Amino acid sequence: MGFTIGGSRSTKEFRSGTRRRGGRTSECTAVAEYTGLWGWDVVPGARAAAPARDCSCGDTKCPAPGAHPLPFAPTVPAGATLDEVTEAWSEYPGAAVLLPVGRVFDVIDVSAEAGRRALVRLERMGLPLGPVIVTADGRAQFFVAPGAAAELPQLLYRMGWDDADLDLHALGRGAFVTAPPSDRAGLGQVGWLRPPALDSAGGPPQARLLLGTLAYICHRLRR
Repeated sequence: MGFTIGGSRSTKEFRSGTRRRGGRTSECTAVAEYTGLWGWDVVPGARAAAPARDCSCGDTKCPAPGAHPLPFAPTVPAGATLDEVTEAWSEYPGAAVLLPVGRVFDVIDVSAEAGRRALVRLERMGLPLGPVIVTADGRAQFFVAPGAAAELPQLLYRMGWDDADLDLHALGRGAFVTAPPSDRAGLGQVGWLRPPALDSAGGPPQARLLLGTLAYICHRLRR
């Protein structure tokens, strides 16, 4: 399939060493895997350089440095090939790899420690699992079926966790997660706690199947 990339470059061109003139970056390879193999849309994102964490969007008062889509950057759609991705990404050299939430998946966000403990328990229970991202600032992000963000308050209420003050949040449509191999907000590279797999990338589990365990572990850690 083909597609057209429109729009203009970021207001501040990236100057990082990740740019390789005439070649394909690790970001291009990762994006092509996300679009071609896992069926996800991808958006070029801003980056922030430590320690000042100045955002590459050029806004000195950026409210989310290094953690938002670049201005005017188009979506690289699911199904894009490596050649198409390389052509698109050449307009935004060094951009962070962002995945739009709320299309193929929503995200349940917990502390990295809670995520690691819950993942072990969930695997032992034989429950279906989707990809899980771990961030440098200590968060674990579980991919679940779309709609989880809207359903979360009611699901927690039904399970008796609605007043537990848990460090557990949901991300839905309009949000973005930073995907490997990118750096998030100048804090460090994100990685896979559980990498994508063909049986779950396009159809992650319903949040209710994981939520009880995640809520319980979060509650135990707060105590």
